[in-house]
Order: sequence, then structure tokens, then C-alpha cells
Amino acid sequence: MVYDFGYRLKKLRKNKRMTQEGAAKRLGVSKTTISGYENNVKNPSLETLTKLASLYGVSTDYILGLERRKMVAIDGLSASQEEIIRRLIMEFRSEQKKEGL
Repeated sequence: MVYDFGYRLKKLRKNKRMTQEGAAKRLGVSKTTISGYENNVKNPSLETLTKLASLYGVSTDYILGLERRKMVAIDGLSASQEEIIRRLIMEFRSEQKKEGL
């Protein structure tokens, strides 16, 4: 596993305002298991890794440190709502380019 794997998991969990116990319950594992992942002493199975990605709304590559991009889940949105999100993202990227970021 990647060195910052546990750090990323902990940060993602806290961003979702979730406790280790809450995450464990949603994933069907123990709190001790979540702690092990976050402290880099235990590695999740591929199945659990995909569940973690889904729970936290990021890709498995992001959790593993292979990419820096985060995902935005748009499941359940209408086509027009998806288009609004797409336009907002384009606008934000355009502003970043203008500011030289």
C-alpha cells in the first residue's frame, strides 16, 4: 500500500463527518479494522477498497495515492442537473487558468 493510504482514509472519513465506528458499520467491518487501515497496519481486500471508494465518493486510485483528483458523485441527478454541475466545473477551471493556478 501507498505510504499515505491511512492518512487519506482518515481525512476522507473526517470530511464526511463520520466516526470510525460509523464507517465500520457502513462497510460491514469492525472499528478495529478501520483503525488498522488508517494506521497503515492493515490492508483492505479489493472488495473493501471499492466499498471505501464508494463510501467516500472518490476513486480507488485516489485512495491509493495514484491520482490526486477527487470525484463528484452525480448519481440520481437529472440530465439538466448534471449539465449544471458540468458547467460549474468548467467555470471553476476557467477561473483557475485566469488566476494562473
